[in-house]
Amino acid sequence: MKKCIIVLLATSLCLLAGCGKTQTSSKEVVMKSDYTVNTEEVTISSGENSLYGTLYKPETDAKTPLIIMCHGYNGVGDDFKEEGELFAKNGVATYTLDFCGGSTRSKSTGDTKDMTIFTEKNDLLSAYNYFKSQEYIDSSNIFLFGGSQGGLVTTLATEELGDEVAGMALYFPALCIADNWRETYPDTDMIPESEEFWEMTLGKKFFESIHDFYIFNEIGSYPNNVLILHGDKDEIVPLEYSEKAASLYKNAELIVMEGEGHGFQPEAGKTAREDVLEFIKDNIR
Repeated sequence: MKKCIIVLLATSLCLLAGCGKTQTSSKEVVMKSDYTVNTEEVTISSGENSLYGTLYKPETDAKTPLIIMCHGYNGVGDDFKEEGELFAKNGVATYTLDFCGGSTRSKSTGDTKDMTIFTEKNDLLSAYNYFKSQEYIDSSNIFLFGGSQGGLVTTLATEELGDEVAGMALYFPALCIADNWRETYPDTDMIPESEEFWEMTLGKKFFESIHDFYIFNEIGSYPNNVLILHGDKDEIVPLEYSEKAASLYKNAELIVMEGEGHGFQPEAGKTAREDVLEFIKDNIR
């Protein structure tokens, strides 16, 4: 009799707790395309700094995939507002961050003179580690995205995380940065204490940290799928850099955007967003 009572009690508790309830998978989540999108500001600790960003979250009780989006030089997370809204509407939570010291408009803490591509990589890793522990995120389906300098940073973080990252998407990644500045300052003695560049002040450490850095020695081991979109009229980052990167990855697709430069025009931008969304859906695990 006691055993019977215990079994009935355990069964009742299990039902109350939702035992046996089938969880909605991420593949099922992204089959819907009309989620209500909620936004919230999320600030994350990154070393001694506070990393600010906006989370676009589909309204659902299910765990969702996530994409973390990294802006370019002197950009901000809001540069990807349209991506955030589109992806979340389709079931993909999206975090658009402001790199610490990464912009004169950044809402994160940190001085632009202290920023390097490696401090930005650490910011991205901080965001990744934060979200993979959040109960509303499917930690097996976290994607990374970067545009321009943010694309370079994303390749470095993805190399470190490896198979943990479900997929990587890039817009015109600025893989030429170290080469360009090494040409400007071939000797470290020539590097100034600071330099004004594109309306932002960079510190000496930015240039010193990449003087002996060769991007194509650092990337290519990431095993999962990679999507790169790059314009054939890009005068800031030559298309050849993305062609070389695509050849190094085991599973990379390069989409050449005809007539597009460094930054896509509205119609091409819409196509690029849709391509990235399709890439996410195709690579849900």
